[in-house]
Amino acid sequence: MTTALLVIDCQMEFARRTAAGIPRSNPDAETAIAKVIAAFRARGLPILHIHHDDPNPKSGFRLGTPGGEVMPCAQNLPGEAVFVKQGSSAFAGTGLAGHLQGAGLTRLVIIGAAVNYCVASTVRMAADLGFSVVVVQEAVFGFGVTGPDGAVHGPETVLSVTLGTLSEFATIVSVTAMTEVLAAG
Repeated sequence: MTTALLVIDCQMEFARRTAAGIPRSNPDAETAIAKVIAAFRARGLPILHIHHDDPNPKSGFRLGTPGGEVMPCAQNLPGEAVFVKQGSSAFAGTGLAGHLQGAGLTRLVIIGAAVNYCVASTVRMAADLGFSVVVVQEAVFGFGVTGPDGAVHGPETVLSVTLGTLSEFATIVSVTAMTEVLAAG
């Protein structure tokens, strides 16, 4: 068993933003996230949950606040490791790399949010650390951004460009193709 699932920042602040009508990519991401988690659980593969705890007291991503709570689609079960981060990458200051290496885990399947922030940072650092990385394209999501020139980039554009860039560091697959990745061991 060399494959693990990283579930990045599936926290209620993102659900709040979605409910407030802020456009986001992959509107059915919660369903895809739940499917990926279920597939890993069905095979007895390790699942590691990454939660963001923003040090800014006004942030919606503070653990112990409603926004910091885990989304229903990504609730961890007893025995599933949880790592808390305060920065963008799941590896920065969390001990995640040592945990993975100590367990002999060499391939990471990554899902969660936001695709152009914490997911992208984690994918790049994982590749830099020598892990084989897979991103499930329907099980990541994000929001639009405004460029420094004032140009507004919609969430689908941000998703496409981010996944295109991440394809230099990871294999990008569909939920359906992900089962083939799991079958390969």
